[in-house]
Amino acid sequence: MLLHIPQLFSAEEIQRIRVALEQANWLDGKITAGYQSAKAKLNLQLAEDDPLAREISEVLLQRLWQNPQFMSAALPHKVFPPLFNCYTGGGVFGYHVDNAVRQVRNSLERVRTDLSATVFFCDPDEYDGGELVIQDTYGTPSIKFAAGDMVLYPSTSLHKVEPVTRGARLASFFWIQSLVREDSRRTLLYELDNSIQTLTQDIPDHPALVELTRTYHNLLRQWVEV
Repeated sequence: MLLHIPQLFSAEEIQRIRVALEQANWLDGKITAGYQSAKAKLNLQLAEDDPLAREISEVLLQRLWQNPQFMSAALPHKVFPPLFNCYTGGGVFGYHVDNAVRQVRNSLERVRTDLSATVFFCDPDEYDGGELVIQDTYGTPSIKFAAGDMVLYPSTSLHKVEPVTRGARLASFFWIQSLVREDSRRTLLYELDNSIQTLTQDIPDHPALVELTRTYHNLLRQWVEV
């Protein structure tokens, strides 16, 4: 399942983040790439322990845990601390797959990468290129969302970032370990939860709501890993 989650940040918040990121100490993006990914990666990145990265990361994580759509779709167990990158001057990241497990810097914590996420900090008309292209069973969509929006997709997907030939593409990227490992099961639970929420709004006293809710939680109980 590929999901568009809009407006994690307001326009005013995006502007403040942009100003801070444009003055940041950017490093070679290969610092977090695996062996194969490093050969395809040409971009800039903030160090994982950069104070600005930590500051924005904390706010972003708060927004995620407060976002009903994200919680329903991802069913998060762990979230790898968000990282930040910049593509400019022909910056590109060829087709690659994300590492199955990520080690949190200076920690024993490991995160299995079930879902990948990108939060955009620039609007599409501010730069040329930079599309996130994702290969999966649903096709090969080309993603370039508005500033403040997020895309969520399975980490099993091959994906790439097209060369940025004008302007700069600023974004955050990170991974989620879900309570439900398999994408098809998460998708089914997300669709069922959406149906329950719609029915609750339209016909709040419908007797099927109790049965549907029971089915949802029994499926979750069967598939969850903690």
